[in-house]
Amino acid sequence: MEITGILSALIVGLVIGVLGKLVMPGRQKTPIWLTILVGIVAAFVGTAIARGLGVANTEGIDWIEVLIQIALAAAGIGIVAGTRKHKSIL
Repeated sequence: MEITGILSALIVGLVIGVLGKLVMPGRQKTPIWLTILVGIVAAFVGTAIARGLGVANTEGIDWIEVLIQIALAAAGIGIVAGTRKHKSIL
């Protein structure tokens, strides 16, 4: 993977993760690195689900795919926030 692919995955992960946090009610105390990680995973899994359902489109922005990714990120943030008990330095 090239550096541009890594940077774009980080940016997409950040955006999807932050949107997932915004959808969740209340305040989640998850660090930014964990939000990015959940966003990256949600983006990959959401794309796979959208393609499996046949709703993924490669031209322009696929809003159904984005909604699936945000929903998965919100669920992931909820799970992570619920299982984290201690503050970490990282």
